[in-house]
Amino acid sequence: MNQQLEHLLLRAGQLIDRIEAVLPQAPGEPDWSASVAFRYRKRSTGHGVLEPVRHVGAMRLSDLKEIDAQKARIQRNTLHFVNGQPANNVLLTGARGTGKSSLIKACLNEYAQQGLRLIEVDKADLIDLPDLVDVVSERAEKFIVYCDDLSFEDGEPGYKALKSILDGSVAATTPNVLIYATSNRRHLLPEYMKENLSYTHTEEGEVHPGEVVEEKISLSERFGLWVSFYPFTQDEYLSIVAQWLSSFGVLPPAIDAARAQALIWALERGSRSGRVAYQFARDYAGQHAGDA
Repeated sequence: MNQQLEHLLLRAGQLIDRIEAVLPQAPGEPDWSASVAFRYRKRSTGHGVLEPVRHVGAMRLSDLKEIDAQKARIQRNTLHFVNGQPANNVLLTGARGTGKSSLIKACLNEYAQQGLRLIEVDKADLIDLPDLVDVVSERAEKFIVYCDDLSFEDGEPGYKALKSILDGSVAATTPNVLIYATSNRRHLLPEYMKENLSYTHTEEGEVHPGEVVEEKISLSERFGLWVSFYPFTQDEYLSIVAQWLSSFGVLPPAIDAARAQALIWALERGSRSGRVAYQFARDYAGQHAGDA
């Protein structure tokens, strides 16, 4: 009888271990000294882990041209955060390839020595955001939780998790965590023409959005700082091209000669963005490596 009981207890223990292995668990702490940037990744078992980014991009604030106003606002907010002063969650919106993500990475490099850290989270994993905040809440460092290309479809679970963390949770805001997100969509949720029918008007002509519209803009409003980015003019695009070519060691005469090719490059891609300028500069500098 005792043998049967021991065998039953052993089997029960093994079963519990197997169940615990597949249940969602809060992410464990990584080696914080391994990097200044981390990625949150979900394993096939459903467990989330924080992985150090071994090779952090070397983007500097001085590398970013033609976005001085946006740079000043985000740098000021980030410096306040690093110094323990009040700072806002940030939503960077606007044209693609204009430096939204690069600006966040450049701020990390600028203030990493002062204790700034970055955790990159995919939109699909934002549902685990409360657990991530708990992991870092007692750390001395300041953490930017960064989500690139943020937008939601109706009913996605990460939407409500982010909304609660930004403003609506019962738990107090953690002073060493801010959310920085980039998006091409200002209101983060799809908008449809039929939703305009929910607007109401007063006798004086005042417009009031309906409940559907209010819900769509409520998440964006929870970001304290909105920073908008706009498509570059031709001169701004060429200025960025020249800056990147110079950083790759291309001499001034060759930079001047590259203007026409840079415009053709942009025309072929249908965009005069900073990303396109960088891609052209890499191609051109590679072709002219070693030119005196």
